[in-house]
Amino acid sequence: MNMIPLQSPFRPVLATLAAALLLSGCMTGPDYARPTVALPERYAAAQDAAPGAAVARGWWKQFNDEQLNALVDRALVENTSVQRAAARIEQADGVLREVGAALFPDVGLGAAASRSRISGVGAPVPAGAPLYRKNFQTSISTSFELDFWGKLRRASEAARAQALGTRYAKDTVELTLVSQLVGSYLNLRALDAQLALSRDTLATRRDNVDILRARAQRGLASDLEVEQARGAVAAIEAQIADLARSRGIAENQLGLLTGQLDLAIAPGDLRNLPLPPLPPAGLPSSLLDARPDVRQAEAELAAANAQIGVAKAALYPSISLTGNYGSQSRELSDLFSGPANIWSLGIGLDLPLFDAGKRSARVDQASAQQKQALAGYIAAVRSAFTDVRDALVASAQYAQGATALQAQVDAATRSLVLAQKRYDAGYSRYLEVLDAQRTANEASLALVRTRQAQLAEVVNLYAALGGGWGEPSAGQGRSEPTPP
Repeated sequence: MNMIPLQSPFRPVLATLAAALLLSGCMTGPDYARPTVALPERYAAAQDAAPGAAVARGWWKQFNDEQLNALVDRALVENTSVQRAAARIEQADGVLREVGAALFPDVGLGAAASRSRISGVGAPVPAGAPLYRKNFQTSISTSFELDFWGKLRRASEAARAQALGTRYAKDTVELTLVSQLVGSYLNLRALDAQLALSRDTLATRRDNVDILRARAQRGLASDLEVEQARGAVAAIEAQIADLARSRGIAENQLGLLTGQLDLAIAPGDLRNLPLPPLPPAGLPSSLLDARPDVRQAEAELAAANAQIGVAKAALYPSISLTGNYGSQSRELSDLFSGPANIWSLGIGLDLPLFDAGKRSARVDQASAQQKQALAGYIAAVRSAFTDVRDALVASAQYAQGATALQAQVDAATRSLVLAQKRYDAGYSRYLEVLDAQRTANEASLALVRTRQAQLAEVVNLYAALGGGWGEPSAGQGRSEPTPP
């Protein structure tokens, strides 16, 4: 068995590597631990609801609308905000690979060849020495920084957290995009419903004008009543024009969100959309962990925490190893012979002695950034909890409002029937019929708008919960990116 001599040039290198192995577990800076944010354990639901499961990747399908599903699928691919978020993930992954590569030695291969001539009339040339000289050289070189204090590992830890944060950022962008798109779609369908109601009212009022004109010709109605009826027709025509304008803008907005600028959507009706299931009473506040923006804030906190270790490691000496092995000869045929071998080994030490507090200032900066990230995480959790509470309260109140408005619509419809009968029997003027028509129309439109607001608040509730409850949501179960 061959032994390495005690005076071998490899001995200091081996000793340094042994020390590196002993100190490999030493890492400066604090280890990350999730901070505790004081929150109520459960949400106080404003109304009882049957339990229902909804997941972030398909919660909009609760509306059972194929047109909406197709719009969402297209938006998740074509929307430029999603594309930018995906590109940021690729960038962060590249940074992670670059930082992770610092944990491994750099190895390079070099080769060189040269031919030169020396002067024959300058300095004396030894007898027989050639004026022309050749030189061939090839070598493999390496350099490696020993991660005594965990600077490289902390940097890799920070890069991994940042790469994970970009994934949660993309989930946030997608959740926001889908929420905005579904809200715009509900607005479009609400306008469709209002247009349908207004056109029915317009048809009725035009029939009334014809009837009144015929009655006036027989002396059974006055010209005043005819003009009042014609004015009511003009009012509803103006209302329809305004609703049609709003619908066109809503349709264009959906086209922008989906990247289909010539989008044309056939008319539908908000009243045909079901109310998605609401969360059960006593929903746990721990569901906020599923929100991608909360998880993104935590990833940013973990990255800032790791950067403290990077800054602290710079206060200590850094040790690097360099090596070179190859061959050099004057003749190409002798390049790989034994006597042509060349090699070198080196150890470098960089010990900061005085920098006027520059490195310690960087530690203070990293600590301050960690405090900012901690405050951002706490703010994200608190804001998420409040978003859910607001959506729960609003959903319950809009449900009550819709019930009340439905009763108003029923009463206004009966009033209109009675007013028309009274007018036909000669007990009242036509102005009473016009007033009843206006009340019924306004109540019907208000019911549609409240129904839209009720559905929109359900969308807000799903978004506030990160997409739903009871099942893994956006970002959960995702494998973390790893360096090379």
